[in-house]
Amino acid sequence: MAAAPSRDDRRIILHLDYDCFYASVFEVEQPVLKTLPLAVQQKQIVVTCNYEARRRGLRKLQLIKEAKQICPDVVIVLGEDLSRFRDASKEIFLYIKSFIWGERVERLGFDELFLDVTEMIAYNVDLLNRHDLEHSFFHLDRLEPTVGFTYDATRVCGSTYPAGPNTTLAAAPSATADEDASGLCTRLLVASHLAGYLRGQLEHHKGYTATVGISTSKLLAKLAGSTHKPNNQTTLLPPYAATELPVSSNVVDFLDAHEIRKIPGIGSKLTQKLTNYLAEGSAVASDAATNPDRVTVRDVRLLPGMGPSLLDRILGASGAPRDIGARVWGLLNGVDNTEVIQTGDLPTQISIEDSYGRLDSLDGVRRELISLTGSLLRRMRTDLTEKDNGSDSATDPSSETSRLPGLSKVRWLARPRTLRLSTRPRSTTDGAHALHIGRISRSAPLPGYVFHVDENVDALAERLVHDQLLSMFRKLHPERSGWNLRLMNVAVTNMVDAAGDRKQSSGRDIGKMFQSQGWRRREAFIEPETVSESSTMSLHYGEALRPACSPAAPGDQVENDAWEESDGEDSTMACVACAVCGALIPHFARDAHEVFHLAPD
Repeated sequence: MAAAPSRDDRRIILHLDYDCFYASVFEVEQPVLKTLPLAVQQKQIVVTCNYEARRRGLRKLQLIKEAKQICPDVVIVLGEDLSRFRDASKEIFLYIKSFIWGERVERLGFDELFLDVTEMIAYNVDLLNRHDLEHSFFHLDRLEPTVGFTYDATRVCGSTYPAGPNTTLAAAPSATADEDASGLCTRLLVASHLAGYLRGQLEHHKGYTATVGISTSKLLAKLAGSTHKPNNQTTLLPPYAATELPVSSNVVDFLDAHEIRKIPGIGSKLTQKLTNYLAEGSAVASDAATNPDRVTVRDVRLLPGMGPSLLDRILGASGAPRDIGARVWGLLNGVDNTEVIQTGDLPTQISIEDSYGRLDSLDGVRRELISLTGSLLRRMRTDLTEKDNGSDSATDPSSETSRLPGLSKVRWLARPRTLRLSTRPRSTTDGAHALHIGRISRSAPLPGYVFHVDENVDALAERLVHDQLLSMFRKLHPERSGWNLRLMNVAVTNMVDAAGDRKQSSGRDIGKMFQSQGWRRREAFIEPETVSESSTMSLHYGEALRPACSPAAPGDQVENDAWEESDGEDSTMACVACAVCGALIPHFARDAHEVFHLAPD
């Protein structure tokens, strides 16, 4: 067996998993549902259910008919519209991210987050008073010493692995084995209290409970969190590396008991290859052959000759990464150096799709396109706009800042340039052969009127379908009949940051720049209260203006290898929208373009 790869345990990573997220969204909307068996339905399947329903025998991926037979009083809610889940996920993500220094937060699906809190923990460990650990204070803000919470730094908050009655700092396993293990134990202990605080704040202010894992990598944090569910947390305690006998590695002991298929990063195909290899003649061949799902990390790790080279031979195939053996060997030993990738506030694309049993008429297509487009426009307003109460911009419908009836002013954070329609025809048979047809798509420029936030969404959806999507559909399916669709998808892509003061924005709001310059100039001559609000420059995006760097021609875009038609991705350079004239300006020309607007007429 090859030597275990070296470890780097300098980071502190938290993994948050919202408990029964889909069901919890309905429970937050209607708290009475928390005490009732609740199942969320998509098509004819229970996609998830709350813990009360699970206690009564329901489970995921169960037929609705079967669920009603097992639990006649189950409350079933429709979950096919993902908008409420997407909105709730975004709200929680932004809330949790507001606590984390450097916003080192990665979102995984709707209901999971990875948090890199290394910097926060190091700062607070340095401030520990070793003579009064029981009355410690966790600082959530470097600049505001009163912002934070008190905690007992002598004990771990929540559950631990290995479990035991003694979770104090002094009694933690191998806390005194060496200086590195002791320091790691202190950092993990402090991190456990941050995790407990975040869970408490999330439940108190948002109504959601979460399960948290605390360790030094995304792999270990995710697996640790699944140890005690729901509404709990688990800290994986040191030692992480066995330095000398009889001390063993808690990481190895923890991972060895896991089934190989449950290790993140080892998918079903790799699991099948490993299981097949074990079944060919190893000591655990009989178990692997009869119970392939029961093969554990220990079974694989302790195979004679096991290491990166053997894993390369077992898992290597055409298209496999060159370092597949070393990567999987690292995972089997609890080594995962992948970074927490900061999730941006804005999506790179937004798409809405639905599947159909039969869709073979133009009237049906038009009806479904209007429904999909309405959902798409609503999601654009949710994901790509923000309230702008302090803006003094004009309320022209096509401006960056507009006002929804009865609401605060809103402004677009980003504007997609491309509209894409995708369809997947139903598979057909040609004699004895089945013809499997993948997605096909068509793209076109997105009209500027979709950004008029003071117009009704349903009216905009009908207009967009009439003006663009139906003609795009006819290009995909020129035949008047004979087609039968199983799926349609409407998407907007090629996001361009609207110029603004957001720290993630690549551009600047020239109107606000002028306003701030005006303030600085006038402060020397007049009292601040004499400055008129009308001095703010209006922000107009001319709908009739052609983008300065639009694609030469809208192409048919392919999302994956199964798609049949492709003219390639839009290869235009990154641009930023000018806040004065609305033109899309390449980044390198932005400053020159600003000078153009500053020049006298």
